[in-house]
Amino acid sequence: MMSTRKIAATKCNDELSRRALLTGGLAAGFVLAFHLPLRAAVNEPVQPPDATDGKFAPNAFIRIDETGRVTLVMPQVEMGQGVYTSIPMILAEELDADIAQVALLHAPPNDKLYGNPTFGLQVTGNSNSIRAFWKPLRSAGASARAMLVQAAARQWQVEASSCTTSKSEVTHTASGRKLSYGALAIAASSETSPKDVPLKDPKDFVYIGQPLKRLDTPDKTNGKAVYGIDVIVPDMKFATVAACPVFGGKVGKVDDSAAKKIPGVRKIVVLDDMVAVIGDHMWAAKKGLEALKIDWDEGPNAKLTSKDIWQHLRAASEKDGAVAKSVGDIAKGLSSGEKFEAAYELPFLAHAAMEPLNATVHVKPDACEIWTGTQIVSRVQSEAAKAAGLPVEKVIVNNHLLGGGFGRKLEPDMVVAAVRVAKQVDGPVKVVWTREEDIQHDVYRPVYRDTIAATLSDGKIVGWKYRITGSGVIARWLPPAFQKGIDIDAVDSAVDMPYDIPNIHVEYVRAEPPAVPTGFWRGVGPNNNVFAIECFMDELARKAGKDPIAFRLAMLGKNPRMQAVLNLVAEKSNWGQSLPARVGRGVCVQPSFGSFIATVVEAEVDEHGEVHLRRATSAVDTGIAVNPDTIIAQLEGGLIFSLTAALYGEITIDRGRVQQSNFHDYRMLRIDQAPKIEIHVIKSGEPPGGIGETGSTAGPPALRNAIYAATGVALRRLPIDRALIAAGKKA
Repeated sequence: MMSTRKIAATKCNDELSRRALLTGGLAAGFVLAFHLPLRAAVNEPVQPPDATDGKFAPNAFIRIDETGRVTLVMPQVEMGQGVYTSIPMILAEELDADIAQVALLHAPPNDKLYGNPTFGLQVTGNSNSIRAFWKPLRSAGASARAMLVQAAARQWQVEASSCTTSKSEVTHTASGRKLSYGALAIAASSETSPKDVPLKDPKDFVYIGQPLKRLDTPDKTNGKAVYGIDVIVPDMKFATVAACPVFGGKVGKVDDSAAKKIPGVRKIVVLDDMVAVIGDHMWAAKKGLEALKIDWDEGPNAKLTSKDIWQHLRAASEKDGAVAKSVGDIAKGLSSGEKFEAAYELPFLAHAAMEPLNATVHVKPDACEIWTGTQIVSRVQSEAAKAAGLPVEKVIVNNHLLGGGFGRKLEPDMVVAAVRVAKQVDGPVKVVWTREEDIQHDVYRPVYRDTIAATLSDGKIVGWKYRITGSGVIARWLPPAFQKGIDIDAVDSAVDMPYDIPNIHVEYVRAEPPAVPTGFWRGVGPNNNVFAIECFMDELARKAGKDPIAFRLAMLGKNPRMQAVLNLVAEKSNWGQSLPARVGRGVCVQPSFGSFIATVVEAEVDEHGEVHLRRATSAVDTGIAVNPDTIIAQLEGGLIFSLTAALYGEITIDRGRVQQSNFHDYRMLRIDQAPKIEIHVIKSGEPPGGIGETGSTAGPPALRNAIYAATGVALRRLPIDRALIAAGKKA
């Protein structure tokens, strides 16, 4: 019925060369792991499939050599979510390969070959690495396995149907003869790739569904793992940068006389919007930057404040929006029963990944090479080419592990900035943003305001009018996906809310905040919509005189997967059992990213309004659980990530500047504040859903509802307002 958490390490594959392979193969691509040597190396040219070197190359993603090693080319990136273990499990399953013999290489930039089917771009995001490549990768493995069987059957002069496969071997059942995949590699290359090979029945899975130890854990613990910031190339200089603290500002005058006296400082690069100091090491660059005297041209946004931004957003939320969904008769629905209204607001948030922004770049007259960690390698290549003034094919991008992405590294801006600096430097230069520059020049999660009007009749919702107001991240990031005024990310989890309501009307108002850049942040639209919907559901449950879980169950209609997780989380969280004074439990349900999840947070609120997390329990149906251990880890991390944001997260603006700068004022949850977390994974035969962001959307509404249960205070904006709770007033 469910999985429990186990953490362990296992031996990694040997180091591999970073040769980028292949130009032909399946259009959909696959997600596979890779291992990098300690120091960066130059990518070799992309090679077409070719078995003359002793490799069986059935498509652009799979190679089997004469030793039996299976090499997979990986279009997705690892940033902590565990795909470098889960994806090899999928391929090894259908290939019937020994997973210990699976080695992995990172794919070179190529949208055509390695593009994510959802976006048509080579991108990692939207919690879809597993769900997007689940079927294509299985099909590729099954096809390659069939070719190996055909080669063995031909050699033995038997029917292919008389052969079986297991752990990288083909066995003739009747005679017991065996051949390894390595021994069959050359012969299999002459076989014709079959079509529509049957995939395994889930009951026959060997790897899928098992809590395998993560393949990347050993190197992450012994220091061998290479993140973008770890890269060292010969003759490399270091740089750090300062951009105008005011959004849209430019560089005025620079006095670099003191900076040039710092030992190790080699050069000062002054661009129109930022200044970089080049040094022999990071310390020299950092001290040199501190010694600069810069007069900034602050531009038109020097008086911008958070108050201005919220006034702009609230005014926009009063306007009619583009219709994202309309079911039934909303006018009739809102005139039937008792009507209630509410508005919910979420603030700007920074990403604050443990690995600050960085990129190492070497610009030559006829070429550019980049070492970084990015979620969108092909876009980095194309944008870097524009910045360098070179053809795309003259730009090599070496992608590395990401020390946290959360959507920030879906933007190419840091690499473009590094290229602009590197053009002024003779030789390679590693550009690193300090934590302060990183937080104060982020691409922030948008501010959002949601207004809801709903009516209750006989204890059920009969009318639901929902208006979302905020940035159109997709409109900027992927314009073709922005159609008829609807940003598909902004309305995510609003147009597909799980409740059976006869009259629903959902609108979207695109309102970009003045000057502040906005982007993806581990959920974005679902962060916003699940918070507003689930908070209002609790308020409506109280108006109806119903228990919050019973109220939701009655509204779920024919939604057995959602009902199952809600019933399970109620059981496992001890829902309904008595609690001490000022302690409450709050619930949240959501069908986000193709997964069904229900979460209960238990929290205590003291007389000063301070919130103490006691327990968090989640039940999840994410379809077939490729690696239950990874699913549990992602939900644990997502809950801590989002509970941190709910308690402390907010970026504020004054005089056109971000006021927060580091972890002292952009607070993280401390280890002694973290609650006990329990995750229960329901066994399912459905295709896998996404899991990387679901925990991030679950925590805040469940916590808010726990506070509501404990105090009766219905908070309607984040972060948690302790003074409001202490005063015992409604938001």
